Amino acid sequence: MGYKVAVVGATGNVGRAMLEILEERKFPVSEVVALASERSVGREVSFGDKILKCQDLAKYDFKGVDIVLSSPGAKVSAAHSPRAAAAGAVVIDNTSYFRMEPDVPLVVPEVNPEAIAGYTKRGIIANPNCSTIQMVVALKPLHTLGTIKRVVVSTYQSVSGAGKDAMDELFEQTRGIFVNDSPTPSKFPKQIAFNVIPQIDVFMEDGSTKEEWKMVVETRKILDPNIQVNATCVRVPVFVSHSESINVEFERPVSVAAARAALSRAPGVIVLDVHEPGGYATPVECTGEDATYVSRLRKDPTVENGLSFWCVSDNLRKGAALNAVQIAEVLIRDYLKK
Repeated sequence: MGYKVAVVGATGNVGRAMLEILEERKFPVSEVVALASERSVGREVSFGDKILKCQDLAKYDFKGVDIVLSSPGAKVSAAHSPRAAAAGAVVIDNTSYFRMEPDVPLVVPEVNPEAIAGYTKRGIIANPNCSTIQMVVALKPLHTLGTIKRVVVSTYQSVSGAGKDAMDELFEQTRGIFVNDSPTPSKFPKQIAFNVIPQIDVFMEDGSTKEEWKMVVETRKILDPNIQVNATCVRVPVFVSHSESINVEFERPVSVAAARAALSRAPGVIVLDVHEPGGYATPVECTGEDATYVSRLRKDPTVENGLSFWCVSDNLRKGAALNAVQIAEVLIRDYLKK
């Protein structure tokens, strides 16, 4: 017996990926509904060999829907995710709106699947930020091995994390530069083509950006409230897949060999670490893949118990849509059995 699933934000990058992954993983659906804003009503999206026409989210009655995979803007989610939950659906919300609510579980299935049980409080499960997801997938086996005290991370985040308009801006600016057109920033505060921008989201009072704050507080909520995190988040001219340079300090000694073995056994992680030119993961190879790739694993000699590594993952898949579908899979396996 299948589940009725509604995908909110079905015309966006993440919504389309959710539909694709539901089909790829043969999620047991009885019906899939595509929902979007009023201006997208009637637009067609693919679900396997079927074509779905988008319905108006604002007018949709969620009665009878089992699971909602939601990826609109945060303000839209604030209005409609509680409405869907009140109608009896379990909402897996990909926006930032509910993540730090104490009665809403924030879940990465490879890290804290037990937290899904808390969905009964409000009928909502939050999907973490894309940059946080890939980092905690890699940190979890290391934390089990040596107890992490401190993490310093610098991200190299693709433009798809800012939506389709951002991808279009990178494409148009890149093309324009080759024909001597001056790039005009719109989605980003500065030119993104052939450039890097050390700002993602708005600035906060302490000088950090909101994206950096998300990585700090979400890591503590998902993995361990005692871990100290310092993040610098940078937008780079890459279309899909985020990269991260991560430095970890442990409470006790952890060898490179032990870390490599733990990561190699960890669910959702692939270690690609050959000490030769090209023996590491980059966004090009990781786009379209489900795993979080770990490379450049090495000792950090500047602290007593430190390791450094490079981490790459497809932000539209594991960083968003895939993680949401994996949550739904655990949900139906352990809590919503029909």
